[in-house]
Amino acid sequence: MTFDPAPWRMDTPAAVRGRIHLNNAGAALMPQPVIAALTDHITLEVQLGGYEAADAARPDVAAVYDDVARLVAGDARNIALVENATVAFALALSAFDFSAGDVILTTRNDYISNQLMYLSLSARLGVEIVRAEDLPGAGVDPGSVRELIRQRRPKIVAATWIPTNSGLIQPIADIGRICAEEEVPYLVDACQAVGQLPIDVARVHCDFLAATARKFLRGPRGVGFLYVSDRMLDRRAAPLLIDMRGADWITADAFELAADARRFENWEFAYALVLGLGAAARYALRVGIEPAGRYAADLAGHARDGLCRMPGARVLDRGPDLAAIATVAFDGSAAEDIVLALRDQAINTSAIARSSAVIDMDLKHATDAVRISPHYYNTRREIDTLLSALEEFATPPAQGR
Repeated sequence: MTFDPAPWRMDTPAAVRGRIHLNNAGAALMPQPVIAALTDHITLEVQLGGYEAADAARPDVAAVYDDVARLVAGDARNIALVENATVAFALALSAFDFSAGDVILTTRNDYISNQLMYLSLSARLGVEIVRAEDLPGAGVDPGSVRELIRQRRPKIVAATWIPTNSGLIQPIADIGRICAEEEVPYLVDACQAVGQLPIDVARVHCDFLAATARKFLRGPRGVGFLYVSDRMLDRRAAPLLIDMRGADWITADAFELAADARRFENWEFAYALVLGLGAAARYALRVGIEPAGRYAADLAGHARDGLCRMPGARVLDRGPDLAAIATVAFDGSAAEDIVLALRDQAINTSAIARSSAVIDMDLKHATDAVRISPHYYNTRREIDTLLSALEEFATPPAQGR
């Protein structure tokens, strides 16, 4: 059955007004039910007070854990609500007692903040960063991961499902099976995957999975979640710096961890954002993540096809299976300038700098790129409008003498 974006566009005010939003890998446009969840709770805070509004919303807040768990085919007890995916990732890393000589095994297509965390652990504690080899067609080689696990016995394996600077989909489940077989903890950054790809944490075999609300899930900025497996909970895995939300203070010198993943939470919440996350999760499940994601990926493919025919444009995405992110570099034009010019025409994209993905961008000999990330409320006509606008930056072929 052909996916119809029309009903979902009607729930998207900016799309109805004519803005072409192709920056869903940055922050998607929120649908009306998410907007209502935010504004309703803010109104309640105005009327009752912050603590009192939170008390009144307690049943709805409790339901958010179930809503988010359904996104990843998990259970509510395994979900911690946090400020964003980077915080979630950092909390997961902090559950490990790293020391000099410990190994973090990762990939060459990891998110910048994750790589910076590894580098910080290396500089401060002497942790060694090992990166698995890529397959010839792009993306991490699971065979290399297995070999390096057996050679180096890493403290943890960490991988990004879809990197920020390309449409590459990494073989996350294949890595997970290897980690499960080798009994090595596994941390997944699913920031770009949640809301775009169906996720089953059991199939992925992950111990931790970090995600945000603001991207393909279409939730608000400033809230995300961390999935924590039963195995990690049973091992009493907990963040380095525990908040009163995550433990009870029993005696002057003792505390008891929360029984579930909420041991990774902080007590202070922006409850409007939490309720917005729940509304976004319910909305995504109602739309259907698999057909919606496939439709969005097809739009990105249409964009790549048009860009490949454009002189002076170099599509940077590589891999056998690409997501709803297309990246392109233009000869003689800076990505930031292109993004600003498009924004003046009510077309939203984003610019990716080399510093966001040093290893991959250097491999592609690219200093920057325009990132185009459609979603299920976009249309093929909008992609064609974008391509027409980008013709301005195409470089005519050099004329012979």
